[in-house]
Amino acid sequence: MRRLVIAALVAVLVLLSGSAVLDSHRHRQITEDIIRAGGQVAAYQQAAYLSAQEMSLIEGSANDPQGPERHELLDVDEQAYLATMILSGLDSERTDAVEAANIAQRQLNMRGEIIWYLSLLDRGEHARAVRILKGNIVPAYRRNMDQLQELRDRHQNRYQRRAAEAREDSERLLWLSVISCGLTLIMLGLFVWTLRMHRIRVETLAATDPLTGLANRAAFTTHAERALTAGLTVLTVNIDGFRHVNDQLGPSIGDRLLAEAGARLAGSVRDTDLVARIGGDEFAILLRDTGPARAEIVAGRLREAFDQPFQLGDLTLDLEISIGAATAAPDDDVSTLLGHADTAMHEAKQQHDGFRRFTPNAGPDSADRLSLLGDLRRGLDDDDQFTLHYQAKVRLDDGSVSGVEALARWHHPVKGPVSPGQFVPVLETTSLIHRFTDRVLTIALRQARVWLDAGRPVPVAVNVSTRSLLDETFPGRLTTLLDTAGVPGALLCIEITEYTVMSDPATTIAALHQIRSLGVKTSIDDFGTGYSSLAYLKLLPVDELKIDRSFVADMVTDPSSHALVASAVDLAHNLGLTVVAEGVEDAPTAGALRALGCDTAQGYHFARPVPAGEVSLAARRLAAL
Repeated sequence: MRRLVIAALVAVLVLLSGSAVLDSHRHRQITEDIIRAGGQVAAYQQAAYLSAQEMSLIEGSANDPQGPERHELLDVDEQAYLATMILSGLDSERTDAVEAANIAQRQLNMRGEIIWYLSLLDRGEHARAVRILKGNIVPAYRRNMDQLQELRDRHQNRYQRRAAEAREDSERLLWLSVISCGLTLIMLGLFVWTLRMHRIRVETLAATDPLTGLANRAAFTTHAERALTAGLTVLTVNIDGFRHVNDQLGPSIGDRLLAEAGARLAGSVRDTDLVARIGGDEFAILLRDTGPARAEIVAGRLREAFDQPFQLGDLTLDLEISIGAATAAPDDDVSTLLGHADTAMHEAKQQHDGFRRFTPNAGPDSADRLSLLGDLRRGLDDDDQFTLHYQAKVRLDDGSVSGVEALARWHHPVKGPVSPGQFVPVLETTSLIHRFTDRVLTIALRQARVWLDAGRPVPVAVNVSTRSLLDETFPGRLTTLLDTAGVPGALLCIEITEYTVMSDPATTIAALHQIRSLGVKTSIDDFGTGYSSLAYLKLLPVDELKIDRSFVADMVTDPSSHALVASAVDLAHNLGLTVVAEGVEDAPTAGALRALGCDTAQGYHFARPVPAGEVSLAARRLAAL
């Protein structure tokens, strides 16, 4: 309906505009006619005035033959003649032009009578001159004056008529302009309104999970950042057994279950609270008040909402949920708060008690964590504590080195080397992970530049955490790091895990597209250990699939592992991806992978992680198949 109204308004506006153009052209012609007619009226008035002045001088010279009138007469007669000659050239209508020419001719003829009249006065024959005046000159003058006045009146009427038409046209143009202006304002208002509604719709779609209609992770983060104060409480909710439902009954049933679950969660909280879907089967709830007992009350209502079975067509499903709660500390950001709630939720799932609240100061583990977090913060301020080791990735067709993977190492000034398994999980719960990621990328790109300058372009792979990849500033920071290091994007590969993909598929896919636009390669690490959907795998803009070491390690002796690796290789190749096998410890495993057509291998059989100066880029010798 809105489109029809807009189309009708546009059509009317076009018609009015066309009419205004035509009327403007006609108005211009009328204006030109008025100017021309005004000039003609003025010329006739001038000719009539000069003729009257000439007659006055003739009569004056009769009373005083030697007076000043006698000397001015012939000059005025010449002017009157020229004025009548001009009239014949001004008139565009043939009849008027002929009459004006006749007036000019009579004026010229009357000159001879005037000269004879003056000569009689000069000889003193006054009576005879008077007879010439009354008998010849005055009648001729009266005929000319009558015709001049008639033509002048005719042109005057024409001028007034055109002036009236011009006034009418001006009024019509004024009304057309007013109407056009009004319609233009209406059109402008509709255009602005349409733009605003489109922007609102786009913003709503960008902030909404399409499956459940709830807010998505990005929208939840934005709302939480605005509301973040000490004491703000966040809940994370996970549907127990959802993965089994999805695998056994198919994604269509899983999607319907998620939509129904989202509706139940939203119906169990107040309108002022915010419910969002932040992952595959994970939801988050932002509670707007700070009462510590509020989380337990809401959690109870949420669990009651799932006491009723789900009716999905002919299927009846009974599911439970695990809930984690976290309350913001003064220095927490939204990611930290969600991480704490997620930790509590997983603890509730493990203990099968449905609800847990995150307690940061309880027990020695939390104290150790806080101490480690402080050491990490100080370590990131020190340029020497964090270094990288590099492990070569070898092509299985010719033994050449296809690239290296950068692995972070932390040398604590007091404790010595600290395992990545100890400090990386701690970093991932805080915003320090962004500084750490930038530090690792900076070191890796600097080393890639060194190899490039030595004539050995070596692609370097770097693991990026979920939190860093989903941070909206990451692509921009990556661009700056590449430019600063002077390294082309093709020499960098960003590795992510399956968990990263499934935590927020839409945001992950968008981030990977931005990264690949820089020329950077992308890879899914530890494939097979998560629960990534094959549908998402098809949509992911990635270049490489890395099979987890847990499948590779015993593939020679375990037929199941061998079959899984073979399936992963075929799947990746069918999707146009390169395959990397991790954890290759011996020659038989390398040979088995080579026989399956695996592209690249990585593991202690070929190279251990070593500092950059010890990396061997020479081709490895491969055993014959």
